[in-house]
Amino acid sequence: MSGSDYAGDLSAKEAWEILKSDESARLVDVRTMPEWAFVGIPDLASLSKKPLFLSWQMFPNMQQNPEFVDQVRGAGAKPDDALLFICRSGGRSRMAAIAMTAQGFEKCYNVAGGFEGDHDGSGHRGTVDGWKVDGLPWIQE
Repeated sequence: MSGSDYAGDLSAKEAWEILKSDESARLVDVRTMPEWAFVGIPDLASLSKKPLFLSWQMFPNMQQNPEFVDQVRGAGAKPDDALLFICRSGGRSRMAAIAMTAQGFEKCYNVAGGFEGDHDGSGHRGTVDGWKVDGLPWIQE
């Protein structure tokens, strides 16, 4: 937990349980379009939900998306919805959770470990933690 900056960090499995049990909970994937296309995306079909795909940083220059807050609101997110932010490994999603909390959204969580997880001892992702390692549903389009 981080105090008042945002609601806190969750594992991917904890995020899944919230998405499963809270009808208004939303997963916001803040990665870039190339990441969604080439790495894969969380599959929430079994929960009758779809992730929101809203980039925190814009590819290819990776500048912060100035429209991010408006895009989250425009996607129908309400200030009392649980918003679970996910990126590659938890950095961008933490910044997004902090930013949305500052905008009055009460339950903004960071999915620590993200979609691909942290680096292992060999410098590779996808073996330590994260959505894929936890065996949660995902697809590659």
